[in-house]
Amino acid sequence: MRLNHRFTIAAAILVLCPVLSNAQDESSRKIAGGGVSVPGWTGKIDPNEQQQGRTINDAKFAKEGGAFHVVTGPAVTYWNPANQASGSYTVKATFNEPKYMNLNTHPHPYGIVIGGTGMGSGSENYLYCAAYGNGTFIVRGFGPEAFQVNGRRGEANAAVHKAEGVGQPVTQEIAVSVTGSKIECSINGTVVGSYDKTAVVSSGKLASTDGVYGLRFAHNTEVLVTGLSLVKH
Repeated sequence: MRLNHRFTIAAAILVLCPVLSNAQDESSRKIAGGGVSVPGWTGKIDPNEQQQGRTINDAKFAKEGGAFHVVTGPAVTYWNPANQASGSYTVKATFNEPKYMNLNTHPHPYGIVIGGTGMGSGSENYLYCAAYGNGTFIVRGFGPEAFQVNGRRGEANAAVHKAEGVGQPVTQEIAVSVTGSKIECSINGTVVGSYDKTAVVSSGKLASTDGVYGLRFAHNTEVLVTGLSLVKH
């Protein structure tokens, strides 16, 4: 009986290992015709992507009609240095993933960046709120190091839209607001995360809520972004 029991456990591990490996080891693609082709905009891929030999030209940021068409490639943050926000404000945009998970094996997020300082210098500092097409969202940032606000894998919220299946469209309206002592992330008109500014703007985390605003994409995503705008309060 013991031998059978051990064999069953070993067999289960062998079955599960390839699944876990595929989920965790998915590497970023190289996108043909990549680079930043929108005037005034620039971008930077994550340090771990650079260590693997990826460059900003392995992802694509282009204008397509009234939308930004983004295809990654390595995980990347895009911004226009002229886009600055300070005081109390809301930055918002609509993200349309036309074919959910068409470039990846599991959901990947995309969203709004605020508080950007030192952008492109190698010591970037910013905060972002991003949505996944499976009904979850994540709030993270880069300080001197990456830091988490709502957990390593984010959290689920009923306000975040879910795609009906792989290859199906899903749209998220994402907004990040700074008002008084709060930083809030709203998705599809609902506040999904509210954080005390003092807990986020602190040593090793966000330097300030004033700074550049922009867009954030995980690796291997394809998204159309419309309506990126700043509203002063």
